Amino acid sequence: MRSVNIFFALIFIIPTNTFAQEHPALTAQSNTVYVGADGKFEAAPDTAQIQFYVSAQDDTSQAAFQRASKEVDQVRQVLHANGIEPKAANIGFLSVQPVYDWKNPKQKLIGYRVSTDVTLKLKDFSKVAPITQQLADANVSESQTLNYTLENIDDAKNRAVEDAYRRARNSAETLARASGRMLGELSYASVDTFEMQRPVPRMARAMTAMAAPSAVPAPTEDFTPQTVTVTAHVNALFSLK
Repeated sequence: MRSVNIFFALIFIIPTNTFAQEHPALTAQSNTVYVGADGKFEAAPDTAQIQFYVSAQDDTSQAAFQRASKEVDQVRQVLHANGIEPKAANIGFLSVQPVYDWKNPKQKLIGYRVSTDVTLKLKDFSKVAPITQQLADANVSESQTLNYTLENIDDAKNRAVEDAYRRARNSAETLARASGRMLGELSYASVDTFEMQRPVPRMARAMTAMAAPSAVPAPTEDFTPQTVTVTAHVNALFSLK
């Protein structure tokens, strides 16, 4: 049996409009066919990511910090009410910034703003609706975003590669038949995989503050999360019989 030399270059990046690929240069060989194909696999997400921003302003930095602390404490209460320990959430940054009156030529200092962001990942999607609703009702979040992701992505990448290889082989077999030949063994392959990331718009505080009464379902309730699309590109070199 002929030995098969397979080169895999697995890349996990956010894609651009086209696949930017760099593959080793192949020397043209007689009685071979070189093909490329795209494949994809749509997987159900396994993680819901809620990100929200808390911001408070007051006359002094200390007063702004205390106000922000009270708002973050309301966030802790929302998490506890849904059976989630606050340590399950991550804080990305904490900033204290002076606020100036830019209409005043002397840029008069009018206060201080304390801001922080919190990211919460949930495996239990049933908690998404009540948490987003309660954060809006509490009016502590300056903005709030919800995104569904796939953290256990290995199986989805493998399925996308299988789909791309199947398409590449079909193309090679079609070309072989058209030339009156038969497709032989695979002698080289390269693979690139990508996860399609959807842009997530930010909801401003003015929107989240207008939460519907508790009797009305939250905006996310009863809907199915978007699938996560993983794509792959396969280049393959086959011998011809």
